[in-house]
Amino acid sequence: MAPKLPKLPSVRDLTRIYNLRAKQQLSQNFLMDKNITDKIVGLAGLELDNALCVEVGPGPGLLTRSILEHGAQRVVGVEKDPRFRPMLDQLQVASGGRFQGIVGDMLAVDHAQIIDCGRRLGGGEPAAAFDSVHLIGNLPFSVATPLLVQWLHQLAARRGIFAQPSVSMTLMFQREVGDRITAIHSEPPRGRLSVLAQSVCDAFKIYNVPASAFVPRPKVDATVVQLRPLDRPLLKSSLATVEHLTRVLFMKRRKMLARIFKDWDPAHIALLEACEIDPTLRPQDVPTEKLCNLAQLIEQRGIALP
Repeated sequence: MAPKLPKLPSVRDLTRIYNLRAKQQLSQNFLMDKNITDKIVGLAGLELDNALCVEVGPGPGLLTRSILEHGAQRVVGVEKDPRFRPMLDQLQVASGGRFQGIVGDMLAVDHAQIIDCGRRLGGGEPAAAFDSVHLIGNLPFSVATPLLVQWLHQLAARRGIFAQPSVSMTLMFQREVGDRITAIHSEPPRGRLSVLAQSVCDAFKIYNVPASAFVPRPKVDATVVQLRPLDRPLLKSSLATVEHLTRVLFMKRRKMLARIFKDWDPAHIALLEACEIDPTLRPQDVPTEKLCNLAQLIEQRGIALP
């Protein structure tokens, strides 16, 4: 484990010094309890030797401190709000060159810039490659789902940082979103996001964070979800086809599949039989693997989804 960082002002004091308040339009909620950030990093079980940690939305940097104190040698933080630049610069110095912040929008930032930045960290020779990449962050609730969907597409296509040999994601979501990501078939929160995530990843919760741990306090609790790529992905088509199919199905989640397919084209009901899917089931009752098989068949036959 890396030595503790030099004595730094508390995050609470720093936000006061720099007169930083959470911006509602950026959906900001700051974690102020280091016991919680330490717990999140510990439960994530990250292998940090020759790893690149990419923190999304470090903000005032409390989670960053926990990542560094757990031994990370190369941490790149991508922060959209330029107000936090002085705090990130302070962490860069205190870390002895193990951390660097990039001011930018994670939805648009060039992943090559992140990788290049990470290779130059650590105090030694620039890394030619990383054994693993860990994406970690307390995501703003307003953009958490679009970010995750973007990353799942990149993971499926092995693009950007997801082209690295081993990539995991440890991300904080609004609790109901975490429930949707991890719900298996026949569980009430099951939906499109469940299928997209589970077609390429093993998704599970590692820690629930109460609303009282944030400043300002949000109206809902949060949960930390870890997503690790499956050794044998269930995805057999493009993820875009799975996304389109699940959007069609879950828009009518209360209807049986037979009815949904009849409304689409009665001839396509045969697709369900070909994939051994019971037409009397509702969308949330179908296992991810069978939905992936259905998407593959639709793609293979060149069938246009509604």
